[in-house]
Amino acid sequence: MKYTAAFLVCALIAASVFAADGTGDPEPATALLIIDIQDFYFPGGKVPLVEPEAAAANAAEVLAAFRAAGKPVIHVRHDVKDGGAIHASVAPIEGEKVFTKSEVSCFNGTEVLASLHELGIKRLVLVGMQTHMCLEAATRAAHDLGFECIVVGDACATRDLTYGGTTVKAADVHASTLATLDRTYAKVVDTETFLGETKQ
Repeated sequence: MKYTAAFLVCALIAASVFAADGTGDPEPATALLIIDIQDFYFPGGKVPLVEPEAAAANAAEVLAAFRAAGKPVIHVRHDVKDGGAIHASVAPIEGEKVFTKSEVSCFNGTEVLASLHELGIKRLVLVGMQTHMCLEAATRAAHDLGFECIVVGDACATRDLTYGGTTVKAADVHASTLATLDRTYAKVVDTETFLGETKQ
């Protein structure tokens, strides 16, 4: 049986990221939660973010590692008509669960929590869009529900915000949100660090 070089690289990364003991199983049980990486957040969409392509590419790397390790992946999409499809870079494959939400938090009005409990998940790795909205809401809710959370910061993206005549640049919105989450609600890392960490 032949394997591509890319597949072998992903498999090696996955082995290092998820190995917790001699069995290679993670401790605690871990799932990837991909939040709202949808077409309407990309150029030409209704709510284009700042550099969503780079964030999606990083999310795709994390996704590849989970798939190579055979670990659970859960996709969440917001219920919108125009541009509501999950972006091709992280499109679900057969066997991966997809939940549609109408609220900010993916735990509000969905079966996400029930699915995680069914899988025995204790730790979540979160990526997605927008950093300051649905990604943040999911992380805070997950923490309050008892999950250990890891946010891959550069696999998330957001946009400029305006309030009271003041515009806050996307980079500042992104950084302030991650700073709020880090160490209180989640461990925040970048893609390279996440993929390079070896669980002992």
